[in-house]
Order: sequence, then C-alpha cells, then structure tokens
Amino acid sequence: MKLALDPQMFYATHSVLELPDVVARMGYKYMELSPKADFVPFFSYPRADDATVVALRKRAADAGVAIASVLPVLRWSGPGEDERQAAVRAWKRAIQIAVDLGVDVMNSEFNGRPEAPELAESQFLRSMDELIPVFEREGVKLVLEPHPDDFIEDGHAAVAMVRGLDKEWISFLYCTPHTFHQGNDAAGIIVDAWKKVTYVHLADTLDHTASHGLRYIVNPPGSTVRVHQHAEIGRGEVDFDEVFGALAAVGFDGVVSSCVFGWEEHAEAISVRQREKATALIAKHFSSATPGRHTPR
Repeated sequence: MKLALDPQMFYATHSVLELPDVVARMGYKYMELSPKADFVPFFSYPRADDATVVALRKRAADAGVAIASVLPVLRWSGPGEDERQAAVRAWKRAIQIAVDLGVDVMNSEFNGRPEAPELAESQFLRSMDELIPVFEREGVKLVLEPHPDDFIEDGHAAVAMVRGLDKEWISFLYCTPHTFHQGNDAAGIIVDAWKKVTYVHLADTLDHTASHGLRYIVNPPGSTVRVHQHAEIGRGEVDFDEVFGALAAVGFDGVVSSCVFGWEEHAEAISVRQREKATALIAKHFSSATPGRHTPR
C-alpha cells in the first residue's frame, strides 16, 4: 500500500518543482499531483513544458519521493463540444507529462453537469473513445471518482460505470470527504467495487444531510449547491473504521492519499498528523493481512 500526500495546501507558497521536498519533509514517500496553476491547471491546457517535467522528475528522485499519480480535472464530459475537444487535447498532453515523469496512474472525475446526465454521459464516452487508445498505447492506468455536482455523484453508480467501461486498467477511487454525497454507504460501495477500488482520498467532512438537511443553511432556499469539506481526520463525521475495515475486507493494496484542503496556515502540522492517523488505521485494520503486503511503503 502506498501512502501519499496531495500537497495542495502548499500550492500558494511553492512552485511545482519545490513540492517533492515539501512532501519528503512531511514524512511521505509518495506525492499526488492534483491541479496546479504552473503544472496542469483546472479546466485548462497543461502549463508545464518539457524542461519543467524533466526537472520535476529529478527533484522528486533527489527527494526520495515517487509520484503516485497525476490528477487532471478537465471538461471531457462537456457540456459543449468545444469544451470537450479542448479537454481531450489537454488530456493527451497531461498523459504525455505523466509518462515523461515515469508515472503510470492518473486519476480524475467524470466532470459533467448533473442537470443533463444523458448529454454528459454521451460526451464522456465520446472522449473515452478518443483517449482509450492513448492510455493503452502509453500503459497508463485511469482511476475515476464520483464528485459532488457531477453527472455521477452516487458511489454505486460510479462503480457501475467503471465496470461498464470494461477495461482492466480503469478502476475506482473512493473519496472519503465525499462520503455523504456518494450515498453514505462507504462499506457497501467499497465492497461493491471490490478489486476495482485501487485509490482512496483521505479527508474528513461533516454530514450535510444531518438534522433534516439543516446542517448547512444556504440562500436562496432550494439552492442546488453541494457543500463539503476536506478536513483533517477527526474533524468531521466520516467513519474511518468502517472505511478501512471495508478496504481490508476486499484486500485493498493501492494508494491512500491525504487530501486536506482549506487550512493552509496549519498545512505542515495537519499533513504530519494525517500521515500518523492513516498509518494507525492501516495497522489496526490490516494487521491480520498477508505480512508486508499492506504496510505503507
């Protein structure tokens, strides 16, 4: 099992080339590269040139940090055809960047509009038709997650889509801070995914459905906003024993990535505590598994 850090809380103060040293200083051996303005921005063509990619690979090696995955978030499910084509173009460049970094895993969201799910699915599948040959040619695996305000938000529905794509190298990411938008059924979703769950995002959140939906009050009434946090473990209501118990039950041996956002002033202390809490959860729930197989490395 690989324990990684998404160093997003350091993005405002560090360039992409400085991140490996930050991750190593936090005690992690793996780094997840989520969208960043000087690397692969949200909804935009990558900004990293070949020289930056070469330099980043060397900086990571020098720091003793491996890049667990590259995470683009692009509008490959539309809604417009121009946006979809631009996203596919950006995806192709992002895949090349991952390959040049020596990374064979990319994770992302379905990223289509929930008010038009049939159109979004059609656009997503059109993009997959174009990109599947690229992923397969380059030997890059893809991990997909349902996301709040996406055309697939429910965990079971996402697992079904991943399975329906029918590619051994396409798998499912369980995101713990999205637990209450996915259907509040962590164990059921993970067991449903079984060998298809290969990646976990680790952060806490409050249950927005609690108190008859009045945990959060938004105006105007009836707004369709989706509210959640990416908080430190213990500051929300996710049952992490349930999550890790289910992961152990299906023999999970993939990537667990800490992805706390929004507390930049405490980024270092939180990142260290997240590593300690994740290690303790793994030890607790995987202690009876095959020796050495699930030890974070």
